[in-house]
Amino acid sequence: MIPFVDLKAQYRSIKPEIDAAIGRVLETGAFALGPAVADFEKQFAPYGGVAFAAGVNTGTSALHLALLALGVGRGDEVIAPAMTFIATVSAIDYTGARPVLVDVEPGTCTMDPAKIEAAITPRTKAILPVHLYGQCADMDPILEIAKKHGLPVVEDCAQAHGAEYKGRRAGSMGVMGCFSFYPGKNLGAYGEGGAVVTDQPAHDKAIRMLRDWGTDKKYYHDLKGYNYRMEGIQGAVLGVKMKYIEEWTENRRAAAKLYRERLAGIPGVRVSQEAMDRRHVYHVFAVFVENRDEVAKRMQEAGVGVGIHYPIPVHLQKCFAELGYERGDFPVAERIGAEELSLPIFPELSREQIDQVVSELEKSIRG
Repeated sequence: MIPFVDLKAQYRSIKPEIDAAIGRVLETGAFALGPAVADFEKQFAPYGGVAFAAGVNTGTSALHLALLALGVGRGDEVIAPAMTFIATVSAIDYTGARPVLVDVEPGTCTMDPAKIEAAITPRTKAILPVHLYGQCADMDPILEIAKKHGLPVVEDCAQAHGAEYKGRRAGSMGVMGCFSFYPGKNLGAYGEGGAVVTDQPAHDKAIRMLRDWGTDKKYYHDLKGYNYRMEGIQGAVLGVKMKYIEEWTENRRAAAKLYRERLAGIPGVRVSQEAMDRRHVYHVFAVFVENRDEVAKRMQEAGVGVGIHYPIPVHLQKCFAELGYERGDFPVAERIGAEELSLPIFPELSREQIDQVVSELEKSIRG
């Protein structure tokens, strides 16, 4: 059996350090925020090329607080891509604002800059590109459009730890970047976790207050805040993992390169594009095949773990039916939803396992 992701292998490789770090939190009793979280924040900010990082409890909370810090609220609109995990659009909805969706590019599967301006209205308050699968969206034209219309850009970096666009790290290009540390992410906690990064002290202060009941002095609540604090144990785990993130990223990139070589020329397989000006960190290795569900079933039966990201685009989800979108509104996102298949990718994946995955994929396509 080849798993889709192997979290146990990673833990075993750093077990003594992880156990010791968790033990220190248990000894100090600093279970909510505390020194371990602060130490992680000090490591993560420079890694992302920014001045500040504020740890929170989930990536969804990171998006929610970033939008609140910009004053997004009821009656506003925020532009986001139709192909993303539901959390991106849910965070907009949490503020009371309306998500306005645009289609994505067929090669990179990220927000199509050419679709943005037509979606801007007098109510637009922000643009929220998603760095999908571990690759940055085409940020220069997005930022240019945002500047032209006086709009802030918040980056959804939930899948893009260490990704780069023309030498700039994911999260450092907009006014804020939002990360998830869900266990399966490239930098994953042992539970839930997230962070908001920024170069602007005022935004960092707002996030820190909003995550902790709107206070920067206990029992004095200047803002209507939330209980979105990062746990001490998660900060400790992430602090250990920061030492290995680049090694793990290069392992992922090497696995992706080998996949591309092995998949070249196999009929019926299209591989997602890695843009020349970007560093793709491969949270997901996405291929596209017809009859995807049947191919996925055959691979699972053959002992190969695969995933799908994401079968139903946001505009076709029942929970957002009130947005009024219909099938056909975003054809690229809909095709991705119908054809995308995620192959196993994790730092410990071996050459032999990749060969087996590709062999089973070819067999499954042939039926």
